[in-house]
Order: sequence, then structure tokens, then C-alpha cells
Amino acid sequence: MQIRQLSLDHGLWTEKVKSPFDKNPDLVLNFGHKNLIRDQDTISYLRKEFPDTTIVSCSTSGEIHNDGIKDKTCVATAIAFEHTEARPVLINIKDYPDSLAAGKALVSQFDRDKLTFILVVSDGQLVNGSDLVSGMNEALDNQIPISGGLAGDGADFISTCVGLDDNLTQGNVVAIGFYGERLHVNHGSEGGWRQFGPTRTITHSDKNVLYEIDGENALSLYKKYLGEHAEHLPGAALFFPLAIEIDGVEVVRTILNIDEENKSMTFAGNVPEGAKARLMKANFDRLIDAAGTAAEMSNPDIEGDKLSILISCVGRKLIFGNRIEEEFEAAREVLGDETIISGFYSYGEIAPFSDFMKCELHNQTMTITTIREY
Repeated sequence: MQIRQLSLDHGLWTEKVKSPFDKNPDLVLNFGHKNLIRDQDTISYLRKEFPDTTIVSCSTSGEIHNDGIKDKTCVATAIAFEHTEARPVLINIKDYPDSLAAGKALVSQFDRDKLTFILVVSDGQLVNGSDLVSGMNEALDNQIPISGGLAGDGADFISTCVGLDDNLTQGNVVAIGFYGERLHVNHGSEGGWRQFGPTRTITHSDKNVLYEIDGENALSLYKKYLGEHAEHLPGAALFFPLAIEIDGVEVVRTILNIDEENKSMTFAGNVPEGAKARLMKANFDRLIDAAGTAAEMSNPDIEGDKLSILISCVGRKLIFGNRIEEEFEAAREVLGDETIISGFYSYGEIAPFSDFMKCELHNQTMTITTIREY
């Protein structure tokens, strides 16, 4: 496996990772600000550099390249495999009745024979990430590991963009199926949040909209626990996500917005009725340690060229502020200098848990996928 990485910053392309390819690369992962990845100059440059290569693009809330973290740039990572085939497929959410159906249709396009792993990038505004993941899992019988993330739009939450080659638009979802017996894939996902308060039960919700917990109005209860921080909602919600236990598995859910009139809260993932819920709060040291833990989970103790794809939540980025590089450095220290890093800040992270293959939508986590050939 050979890797080359280019970065577009302030109108100039620079080479972050040099690799003299023995053949044309099989895949380019292009993560960047939505205006840049849609710009014809960007598309033309990448097509000139990689004339016969599939280009998968995804808008971000910040870019992660081999040397650190940037904003409003573009990071293109080209990969040439020796023993693996990468097959991309694309759908648009507007062509399906809901995100569950879209997820099923997306991965049903893959031939299952020798399918090792799927990387997915999805529109982050029009797609329900929880239902998309559920549809993919159902169509694959929970047998194929999936990782990836939902596209970002900085901290604006207006629109996102995902593309395959020249087809870049809202509502797109792209999945890349990796075929071959010599591809080694490891995953890690960790949040680092600290829980507090009693465990409660969600008693009234509609997909990702929460109305009641333990029969009480959820928004009123949430404000009670936040105390003086409630004055700064919805922004303050980034610091106080919910831990949700679904079928014995705990995931983190970020609050996107609150509705004072309906006394409801909208989350970045589904919060099903009957699930157990508990408040969480941020601790910088624990968040930083979580990035290192995710790297340890994803880092195979084997030699050779490795690519680690880091997808972290925009909420973490906003919380860290000018300390955001510490998250990257914690992961880099574990992954080592020989590992090439790419990635982005997202509106939701997709990854399996370490002990079984079923993937989940996560919020407020650092999620790392490390791939290599042997």
C-alpha cells in the first residue's frame, strides 16, 4: 500500500506525504471545506494529478492531515493498493422514503464475496445517521465492519456536501467497499465524557426528538440539572451530552437544538423510547485521553505502511477551542510517526465497537480506523 497526501491551504497545494506510486492510485479521499471541494479549480487539480482515480469527497467541520488540524482547507489522500480492490457506490437520500431504506439500498449494491470492510461518508444534514446505520447493518446481517462519518459544515449546520468524482451535492451518501483477503482493518472509538446524576428512562421520543424522561418533560429536567449553564442553551448543550444505552450498548448523543414551544430537544442521533439515559459533562484531560485510547484500539501491533482515518465530532472541536491540537497529538503519539493520518471533524461518527462487528452512530467521540495490507 502506497500513500500520497496533498493539502490545499490559502490557494496553494503542498505535499504532506510523498510517495512515488508504482501504479495509478486506486482511491483519493478528499476532505475539505464545502466551498473548496466543490470549486472547479480543486476538482480540476485533483483530476490532473490523479487522472484515472476514483475521488470521494466530503465536506467537513475541520480537516485532519498528517501534520495536524486545519480549518477551511482541503486534504486529499491518495492510496494505491497492492492486493485490495476499492469499489465505491453512491446514492442520494432524496431517492428513498427514509434513511433506513437508503442505508439498505446503499450496501445492497455490494457483492458480498471477499468484501472485507466498508467506509462510508454521508450528508450530515438531510440524512438521519442512526437510521442510515441501522439500514446498512440490517442489509449486511451485521457481518461486515463499517466505519466513517457524517459530513460537516463548520459550526454553521446549514448544508453539507458529499461526492463521488464530479457528482458533489447535498443528500449524497458514498460507501466504498474494500475487497481482498490481505487488508487488515482495526477500529477504535472513545468519548472520554464523565457521567453524573441518576440513570433515567426515555418515556416519550420520536426518532431523534426527545420529549419526556421518566414521564417528566425532558427539556425542563435538562435545564434543572444544568443550573446556571441553562441560560446559554443550545450552545451549552455541547458540554452536556446524554449517554444512551440501547440494547445493552452505550452511545453518546449530542443535542443539536431545543424547542421552547414544544419543550423538546433534538439530538444528532436517535434516542429511542425505553432506552436508559444519563447526563454527561466534559473534562479536558479525559477527552484528550480518549483520543489516545481510540488510537490504541485501532493500532495493530504489526509493521508496514498504515493509514489511520481520524473522524472526530465538531462538538469536541468547539469544546477544545485552541487546545484542539492536543487531541491530535494524543492520537499521533500512540499511532507513531510511521502511520499516515487523514480525517475530518464531523456531525456524527460511524464505527463498530471493538468486541463485535455491528456498527453504531456515535456523537462526541474520536473514532479511528486504521488500515494496512499484508
